[in-house]
Amino acid sequence: MTGLEAARGVKDVKKLPPHVVVLFGATGDLARRKLLPGLFHLFMSKLAPPMRIVGTSLDDLDTEEFRAVAVKACSEFSSRVFTPEAAAEFAETVSYVPQGAGAEALATQVRQELAVLGTEAHMLHYLSVPPMAAMAVLEMLHEADLVKKSRVIMEKPFGTDHDSAVALNASIHRWFKEEQIFRIDHFLGKEAAQNILAFRFANGLFEPIWNRNFINYIQIDVPEKLALEGRSHFYESTGAFRDMVVTHLFQILAFVAMEPPTALAPNPIGEEKNKVFRSMRPLDPRNVVRGQYLGYRDEPGVAPESQTETFVALKAEIDNWRWAGVPFYLRTGKGLADGQRIISIAFHEPPKSMFPEGSGVGQQGPDHLTFDLADEFKVSLSFYGKRPGPGMKLDKLSLQFAMQETEQAGLVLEAYERLILDAMKNDHTLFTTAEGIERLWDVSAPLLDDPPPVRSYTQGSWGPNAIHQLIAPHAWRLPFERIWRNKKTES
Repeated sequence: MTGLEAARGVKDVKKLPPHVVVLFGATGDLARRKLLPGLFHLFMSKLAPPMRIVGTSLDDLDTEEFRAVAVKACSEFSSRVFTPEAAAEFAETVSYVPQGAGAEALATQVRQELAVLGTEAHMLHYLSVPPMAAMAVLEMLHEADLVKKSRVIMEKPFGTDHDSAVALNASIHRWFKEEQIFRIDHFLGKEAAQNILAFRFANGLFEPIWNRNFINYIQIDVPEKLALEGRSHFYESTGAFRDMVVTHLFQILAFVAMEPPTALAPNPIGEEKNKVFRSMRPLDPRNVVRGQYLGYRDEPGVAPESQTETFVALKAEIDNWRWAGVPFYLRTGKGLADGQRIISIAFHEPPKSMFPEGSGVGQQGPDHLTFDLADEFKVSLSFYGKRPGPGMKLDKLSLQFAMQETEQAGLVLEAYERLILDAMKNDHTLFTTAEGIERLWDVSAPLLDDPPPVRSYTQGSWGPNAIHQLIAPHAWRLPFERIWRNKKTES
């Protein structure tokens, strides 16, 4: 941690009350890989206020056994410098209550930790549990009288359709007010996603051309190289659309398409995102390609005739003044050729070319503004330029920026770290609302009611061949032959 990071962290922490973090599903995969290492970093960097962590899960452990689990998770998965001394200090803040011990046992442990932190302490409940278990956990918190002065972070997917999302919201609101609920989307916690807002609204160069008059189409492409990796039971009841599109890709679409908010604050940003969702046309199943990789039905727990999609590509449309007639092409899937997170903005080509035949103009597609939403954020603007030498030959060139080129690259928080910290700050900017979630399920209803049949594709490909008809006469941006320039290796 740099001195600047420490100074900023101490300044911000003074404004926050201490927190008891109650981590449900504390021995699960997400907790081990992301949440415990993230809490470890927030604790050691002093970016979070004083906190105590109460873990709970179905595993019958005691506190010392869970502390060993937490230290092992931080050792294996922390992306920062790990030392046994730091881990031991962190472990002293951790305790554990088996979920089977009941609401009263949990309440007793949480109150003990609150007493350590003082009367100003708040609670943050993180539900790292399957959606079907969420209501039982919330009811347990109510029975334990752990609702007041608390906030709750809920994992995706939030419902499986419009009716289930409405019912889930109604059930949650029995005990928690909307302002206490943080529906998490870790994509929005990434530095790169927030850079979209900075790129659009801080630069007079781009915002005037961010509309249908200059932009031809937009792609949001999130292929995943990994297959199910043992998650077939979860995936068989969910599929790629519910798992990724409603919860992640539509949220990124809102950042790309929203109008300028009146302020860089949670309510104005949330309202502009919801306006995008209200303007979305219901999905047309004819504009959707569903795929399933060969071998999926051989996975344990998968039905022999399963129609669950492991891949989905679709065309979304936003029926408002800014975006009328501009298609948004979204694609995601498992077992694809590469793992990427790309947003491509394709600009209109000039209406007429003055360049001679064979010059190369237009042969490599339109000019693109490309955002790479990987942890090391990159952006590229491609354009045609003259090739040095005699004659008029044009090549595709690019201007590129990588976040790693800045001196502040080491200050980046990982997605879950940022979102946990934002929940402590009561900042809803990067979280989704009940209205937004319900509207997205409403938009999705035609597809869920009448899904096209799944088409087979080979693992290591880019999906079923039908994706090319979906996007015609355009082409998918991935795979592309772009080589991201690396400042460290350039002379």
